[in-house]
Amino acid sequence: MSAIAPTQVVFTQQQWLLDSPVMLINYDDENYYIVTQITPFHPVSHIWPDHPADQGRIIYADKAYQVNNCVVGAIELATNRLFVAQDIPVKRDTEGWVFVVVHVVTDAIAFNVGDIITLSVDSDYQQSLSRGHSAGHLSSLALNKVLHNDFWRKEPTRRDELGYYDFHSYAQEKSEVTPDLSTDTYRLGKTLRKRGLNSADLLAELNLVAERINLQLSDWVALKTAVVMRREGDHLTDSRYWQCDLGFEGIIEIPCGGTHILSLSEYQSLSVSFDVISEQNIVMYTTSVKA
Repeated sequence: MSAIAPTQVVFTQQQWLLDSPVMLINYDDENYYIVTQITPFHPVSHIWPDHPADQGRIIYADKAYQVNNCVVGAIELATNRLFVAQDIPVKRDTEGWVFVVVHVVTDAIAFNVGDIITLSVDSDYQQSLSRGHSAGHLSSLALNKVLHNDFWRKEPTRRDELGYYDFHSYAQEKSEVTPDLSTDTYRLGKTLRKRGLNSADLLAELNLVAERINLQLSDWVALKTAVVMRREGDHLTDSRYWQCDLGFEGIIEIPCGGTHILSLSEYQSLSVSFDVISEQNIVMYTTSVKA
């Protein structure tokens, strides 16, 4: 039987198939909750669920089980009790607890704790999410850069990884990654105006802003430089960082727990468009086209 330990993850390394012993199985009236020692599956975060769970299958004794969801779990070591997603009562690194990836299966399973199962991720789906997620990082940086000189009447204190005023982190209310698409919702409220944003000018010039962002994204895609996920460990809760060489802008690093591309050469193009929801809310869509 495998001892309970934090899940080792390989989803940042584009490894989509592996064998692993089962550490824990829980079930209720609808689902089986399966925890393995190592997994290629990326779970949806219960804290910031912008990046969806991977899709795929578990295989055992020539039978395939569809993984219907993949979520974060926490196990209390004193009791081996599993808490899933929003029911998790502790923060990561709490003494006496380990955080794990939980594979959710509906069909009745024929394997037990200690058995070796095969975990197979849908690589095409994961890579489409990876393109969408990296695209969102790039467009947010380009947005900050385009707004830096012409849309702030005074200097806000916060700057992004490139040194530009960080509109993205100030204004972002919600983000969502879907295949080849990143969707960011921004609020242009009173607080942001007090910090110095000329929100009326931004709304009036959104088409021009989109054109400038798209020119910047085209320049960055043309670099075809590497994207690296720097990992501070192999476990689910170990910190991970998205790194990209943006030419004369330098190598930048953003904390991120999602899956990502390996190179800007994976894009044929990136482009953004905006929707104005109200005078205080806009949405930026970043679309990627696979090379």
